[in-house]
Amino acid sequence: MDRLPPLRLLTTFEAVARHGSARLAAARLNVSASAVSQTVKALEDHIGTSLFDRGTRPAQLTEAGELLSRAVRDGLGQIAAALEDIRALSGQDGAQLTVSCTLGMATYWLMPRLPDFYAAHPDVTVNVQAPATDLPHLSPGVDVAIRYGTGGWSEGTTVKLFDERVCPVAAPQLLESLLEKGVELDTAPLIHVRSPHNQHWAGWEEYLRTRRIERSRLSGQTFNNYVQAAQAVLDGRGVMLGWRSIASGAVREGALRMWPDGELDLGTSYYVTGPRRPSGPALAFLEWIIGNE
Repeated sequence: MDRLPPLRLLTTFEAVARHGSARLAAARLNVSASAVSQTVKALEDHIGTSLFDRGTRPAQLTEAGELLSRAVRDGLGQIAAALEDIRALSGQDGAQLTVSCTLGMATYWLMPRLPDFYAAHPDVTVNVQAPATDLPHLSPGVDVAIRYGTGGWSEGTTVKLFDERVCPVAAPQLLESLLEKGVELDTAPLIHVRSPHNQHWAGWEEYLRTRRIERSRLSGQTFNNYVQAAQAVLDGRGVMLGWRSIASGAVREGALRMWPDGELDLGTSYYVTGPRRPSGPALAFLEWIIGNE
């Protein structure tokens, strides 16, 4: 354990890896970009190797950087979970809130960002709930709902977080192989997400129809949630529709690649809904998440 670098070096590096630049990470951490760059350099000196390829613009993670990025992200997630358990054991029920969102949103967008919230609000515990439906909503026991669609919900107060976009994604080796062979989306191996509970998300049928791509067969491996499907894609099993909220981190880290010129805007976005007059933990969370995009 004595060979571990200081925690501040690791958290700063994780922020740069997640946001894709020292400037954006500095804005999130409320420090200068030069301070972030110096911290990353100190971590590289401690480890003895480069974590970013500075010959590219923007700088990309090296192989060592990708390994460390995944390890730090997982480690911080485990620390955040342990803190939640500790707070629950100590009876800190008065500083808790429950956030409802889809499993994919929770896994790939919200959970990696929660350490930032805890750093600013160490006295608040966030309980994340992923209901079966793909339309989370405010209900008894749910303080904040993060949901996908076109807006127009009547309960609470709703604010748009970001516009959602979809693009086919695949493991880099598979995508490179398909493109070298001249394989297009009309014949590429597909991975589907199909469930009675996620009918509000576009599938391959809608994507191909919108892009006017004709395909004789839509067969392929099918999963009932995005987390399982994403793992199959990471393993090189096929091409899936990657949503910004789900796939952007893996694309940024180089674990996935976007299909060339495949991005599509379906006019949908992610929104956060909270009480009309939020206070305490709910207000703190809403202010944080709205300022986090």
